[in-house]
Amino acid sequence: MVGICLIWFYRLKNIIPRTTGYHDDHDHDDHQPAEGRRWAWIGMFMAEVGFGLYWVITQSVRWSFIRFYPLKDGLSNRYENMLPGMDIFVCTADPIMEPPTLVINTVLSAMSYNYPPEKLSVYVSDDGGSEFTFYALLEASLFSKHWIPFCKRFNIEPRAPEAYFSQHYSSVQDNKFAQEWLAFKKLYEDMKNRIETVIKLGKVPQETRKRHKGFSEWNLNIKKNDHQSIVQILIDGRDTTAVDNEGSRLPTLVYMAREKRPNWPHNFKAGAINALIRVSSEITNAPFILNLDCDMHSNNADTIREILCFFMDEKKGDEVAFVQSPQSFKNVTKNDIYGSAFYVTQELEFAGMGGYGATPYCGTGCFHRRESLSGKKYSKGHRVQWNIEAKKNEGKSVNDLEESLKVLTSCSYEKDTQWGKEMGLVYGFSVEDAVTGLVIQCRGWKSVYYNPERKAFVGVAPTTLEVCLVQNKRWSEGLYQIFLSKYCPFIYGHGRIKLGAQMGYSIYLLWAPISLPVLFYVIVPSLCLLKGVALFPQVSSPWFLPFAYVFVAKNVISAFEAMNCGSTLKGWWNLQRMWLIQRTTSYFISLLDVIKGKLGLSETTFALTNKAFTEDVSKRFEQEIIEFGSSSIMFTMIATLALLNLFALVGGIIKILMDFDFKALEQLILQIVLCGIIVLLNLPVYQALFVRRDKGCIPSSVMLKSVVLASLLFLMPIY
Repeated sequence: MVGICLIWFYRLKNIIPRTTGYHDDHDHDDHQPAEGRRWAWIGMFMAEVGFGLYWVITQSVRWSFIRFYPLKDGLSNRYENMLPGMDIFVCTADPIMEPPTLVINTVLSAMSYNYPPEKLSVYVSDDGGSEFTFYALLEASLFSKHWIPFCKRFNIEPRAPEAYFSQHYSSVQDNKFAQEWLAFKKLYEDMKNRIETVIKLGKVPQETRKRHKGFSEWNLNIKKNDHQSIVQILIDGRDTTAVDNEGSRLPTLVYMAREKRPNWPHNFKAGAINALIRVSSEITNAPFILNLDCDMHSNNADTIREILCFFMDEKKGDEVAFVQSPQSFKNVTKNDIYGSAFYVTQELEFAGMGGYGATPYCGTGCFHRRESLSGKKYSKGHRVQWNIEAKKNEGKSVNDLEESLKVLTSCSYEKDTQWGKEMGLVYGFSVEDAVTGLVIQCRGWKSVYYNPERKAFVGVAPTTLEVCLVQNKRWSEGLYQIFLSKYCPFIYGHGRIKLGAQMGYSIYLLWAPISLPVLFYVIVPSLCLLKGVALFPQVSSPWFLPFAYVFVAKNVISAFEAMNCGSTLKGWWNLQRMWLIQRTTSYFISLLDVIKGKLGLSETTFALTNKAFTEDVSKRFEQEIIEFGSSSIMFTMIATLALLNLFALVGGIIKILMDFDFKALEQLILQIVLCGIIVLLNLPVYQALFVRRDKGCIPSSVMLKSVVLASLLFLMPIY
């Protein structure tokens, strides 16, 4: 903090800097202020103020670190016969980008928890309204009769078949298990092949359609964004005859595709979850809800029992609204090429937020108390009767119940209601999870961050740079929308949540605007280096020390934190590259989009990320080769900035050497170092531009545009 304040003081003290150029006429104007240089200096000061204030905000989550350890055996001993019901929501939106086989793996893992099956229910929201997803779910319901007993008999982990069979092999030491392992692998592969064959054919065979009445819903002309409500109960948990092949009860399994019409807003994932809340309340009405993305399968069969320790704790359990688990990924490479693992965020920062009782809701892997998610405010002393479940519609037949539930998922149901405002997930933001968690906490509830040694859920990280940037653009845009709305933590949260929590939220809500100082630092010092204008103190000056100290200390601590949280040194370096790329592309574009939205020039959109990828893309990802292979405007920006800094570094050094002006070298050394670091970070970009010839390289059209743009920027300070 002292170093940052000294940097600010230095900038203010020299707000009208003297030129330190080494151009031809520097002897004549060496002590004359120049307007262009003055504005560059002011810009550097503003950027450093932005960096400094943002750094202060990031420290808030390092003041109150807390880690929880639930005692599930104690809970089971006391409440085994009184365990509450658990409704699990799985959301999917597109059968192409989120393949049905991916969805059913998550569903099967959720159905296989070590938990009383009669108290376990799985609801799938299909916003794509796809008969292929429904068909896959029907196949999964049949496969579950074999899979669930197999999982529990041998206590296997993880319980998503794809993940299990890809990680484990049959044991030659146990003949019985080896035979069953091979039999179940074949059973799963056969089911998977049937599903993929149907998708390739583009239609469900007629004989298959006759197997279940639900396929009649697709006899109409259904489109992804224009279809009627569909609710199908595939396994009715109320029916005692719904059993697996060993005679044990099966969990409830429900398919839902809410009504969508072109002229009605559907509010993206928030609308889907709100519809699931209503549908589930009429079937099972469990007091607790688990929200999962379709690509995040369960990785620990005891997770529910562990999480219930927080909700059912006699002293503080009644004030807990939700328990958030970290998002872990099975396909992250050793050095995390795209910075997807969020090691420091998930191991340190969220635990720091948990110290304030204000861990953010991250959209998946989150256990909710139904009443808090439905809009109830926390009142001290209120005891929740979690062991008493309201039994609705017990006497209704499945057909009658399905028809009555369609009303709850119609487009017009939420009109003139509090859904999306005071009830359910909040509408109007592309990151509905973060704003909903904040609103719940401001109603008096607490939240817990639980990061177990064995990860509770495991998903799929982006395998291409474009998907990663699109995902980060959506996040940063939605988060900044929250900051500029009435839900800004410093306004809406004032007096409701602690100051440290308000600051902690702002770390993520300010991702978009922090792109401005980063862009300034990437562009202006490079251009000034070409012109010979020093923007930092010379090495012999005592003012050099605060700049050097802050830079070294910040990066050393950052690297130490990353490695302490599970990253490698190279992984940390890759994260710095992604930090640079994201803030100069996706975060900056999201900032512009938010401004356009505030001016009424655009509307909030939801960009779905692709979970399907080709074999060659997967191979390059495993080799930690960055996948560019697209003509996205973001790649043009990346290449342009990389080339500009390369041109500036080479041009600046050549000019100093040609003029034999070593005084200028001393004055410009920090700019040379800054430019050099940016060049080193961009080495994979240069390779993709000029060396690589695979499909993942930067396309020639992008290369041409970036060379022209970088050349124009390069010539600006010269002419």
